[in-house]
Amino acid sequence: MSRSKRTAWPDLSSLDLGPTLTTLHLWSQVAGKIRLALTPWTNQSWQVTLYLSTRGLTTGLIPWGDRAFEFEFDLLDDRAVIRDTDGNAETIELMPRSVASFYKEVLAALKRLGIEVHIDAMPCEIEGAVPFHKDKMKRAYDGDVALAYWRALLQAQRVMYVFRTRFKGKCSPIHLFWGAFDLAVTRFSGRSAPPHPGGAINMPDEVAREAYCEEVSSAGFWPGGGPAPGPAFYSYAYTSPGGFSQYKVSPEAAYYDTTLGEFLLPYNAVQAADDPDETLLSFLQTTYEAAANPAKWDRERLEGPTGPIGHPP
Repeated sequence: MSRSKRTAWPDLSSLDLGPTLTTLHLWSQVAGKIRLALTPWTNQSWQVTLYLSTRGLTTGLIPWGDRAFEFEFDLLDDRAVIRDTDGNAETIELMPRSVASFYKEVLAALKRLGIEVHIDAMPCEIEGAVPFHKDKMKRAYDGDVALAYWRALLQAQRVMYVFRTRFKGKCSPIHLFWGAFDLAVTRFSGRSAPPHPGGAINMPDEVAREAYCEEVSSAGFWPGGGPAPGPAFYSYAYTSPGGFSQYKVSPEAAYYDTTLGEFLLPYNAVQAADDPDETLLSFLQTTYEAAANPAKWDRERLEGPTGPIGHPP
């Protein structure tokens, strides 16, 4: 997609997303692990996530002594920028390069800013990964591909915000977990859940057990992988109640994947719909109901109307 031509829901079907998004995923883990190393733990690992920004992806403010800094992937200018609250900034070019090269430049940039941080250099949740400093294979990076995918993320988040307003109970921010590189929003029933079995690649089991210590319905958007050949919206429950996988959901393009244990909706089905927003909202709502109704969530207490703009409901 040309940088001068923008559509609300970009058509990703003609783009070779895999190589660039694999690279960006690994780079995002460098930024995320820096945030993880310096930020106090918040329930369900909410302190580690990335967020969408006006130019790409950002860590938000990370504390460092009496100042703070931010790590942003500026996808409009193909650069990573580290800025501190004293007005200093360092940039790292986003281009075809190895993860090791990117990682080395990031650490050098932080050191020039007077920030020294030690992180676990082993990527999480990525099969076959090697430590950042040992990943010396030249990786692909196409700025136009990254930009198109980011624009899809922006649209997904916009609709997910509407969905989030309809829930008055405990609910996560809309944020991007760099482990699976997924944009997610999670609703909580208010009840405890049995211990999660863990087992994620290169991630301590206690992280998963803390993240899933409560009953949840979680939905999001990710680049795909395994049985999902391309970008897709997903929805799952923990714990999954009886009847979850057989629940009738919409739109018709949505389906339950038995390998992942999740409902999936291909991005292309949303992008090509006459009303993409309503198509995605129907998926988010009906898959939430697939979790909440069989498990008898207190929906009357937990739910509310769509949030109006500028005033309380």
